[in-house]
This record gives sequence, C-alpha cells and structure tokens, in this order.
Amino acid sequence: MITFLHGRLVEALPTQVTVDVHGVGYEVLIPLSSFDRLPAVGADVHLLTHLAIREDAHTLYGFVTAAERDLFRLLVNTVSGIGPKLALNVLSGMSAAGFAAAVAAGDVKALSGISGVGKKTAERIVVELRDKLGSLSVSPGGPVASGAGTVTLSGTEAKLADATSALVALGFKQNDAYTAARAALTVLGETAAVEQLVRACLKRGA
Repeated sequence: MITFLHGRLVEALPTQVTVDVHGVGYEVLIPLSSFDRLPAVGADVHLLTHLAIREDAHTLYGFVTAAERDLFRLLVNTVSGIGPKLALNVLSGMSAAGFAAAVAAGDVKALSGISGVGKKTAERIVVELRDKLGSLSVSPGGPVASGAGTVTLSGTEAKLADATSALVALGFKQNDAYTAARAALTVLGETAAVEQLVRACLKRGA
C-alpha cells in the first residue's frame, strides 16, 4: 500500500498531478480542495494517498490533508453507490469541515448541490454517515502541514466544527452537537469563542 508521496511536483491540473519521486513519475488523481493548496510546479510536495486496485487498473488518489483522505475513504467504504469518482466530486464541491457540518445538520439541499450527488444520494449520505463522522479527523481550526505550507481553515464554519467536535468528545451525538452549537452561536453571536459555545451547550444540556 502506498500511503504517501513526497517529491517534486512536475505537473498540476485541477483533477490530477504528476509527482517525481526519485526519478519515478506518479500520476495522482486529486480533488479541487487539494489542487487549491498545491505549491508551484517544480517545488516539493507531500501528498497523502489512497491506492484503489481493480483488475484493469491501479489508481492512486492524493490529498493534501488527512481530513480529505479520511472523508474520501469514509464515502467509498461506507455509503452505498458512491465510488472514488463521486467521492472526489464531494471533496471538490465542499470542504471536509463543511461536509461534516452539512451531514450533522441533515442539510440534504446543500449536499445535493454537489455535482453528481442527487437528492436520493444526499439523503443516503446523511443516513449512513451521521453517526460515523466522529471518526473523521476534521480539524478546521488548526494548521495543516503540507507541501504548500501551513493552511488554516477559519470563520464561523470552523468555529462550529470545533465546538461540534468538542461536544462529540464529551458524549453528544454528532447531529445533536452541531444543532446545539449552532443554537449557541445564534444566541451568543459570532464573536463567541469555541469554549463559550461548548459551555453554553453543556449548561443547556442539549
């Protein structure tokens, strides 16, 4: 199993890259979320990878962050009817943190807006992943080391995801945690810190 590649970025397209690792060129399919964070062509790049083996092809998929790869694997291995191509579409259409928030909220409309994801598929994603996202390593509030430098996801979405993750760790169900965090943010305002949101949720016992 190839778990990561570290080498020189030879070619970068929105859907695939070529990485030179000690003279061997690897073609890697990537989502747009990873393409946006790639370094310049010719620079060193580090990609986490997933190798899909079929009788007629060995395909390598690459990701800048662990959250992207975890989400890709969760979609492919858990949701019926979703293969690698559609999983890449999901990552291209929504950040990992945004996806986790949409699933927690049961936001079928937002999910069905992703290319290739219809209403029925979106509903299946919500049903099959709602209680499994606790295993997804989404850390939107912190830095992610990559070949492109340090990437930080911030803003209201990141704050909600951080609060939701904290509440899940404290024993809340994923959807209940997100709903409670969203309600607390509405009451306290967007300037509220993650700690304040979590404390407010715990006081309300939601």
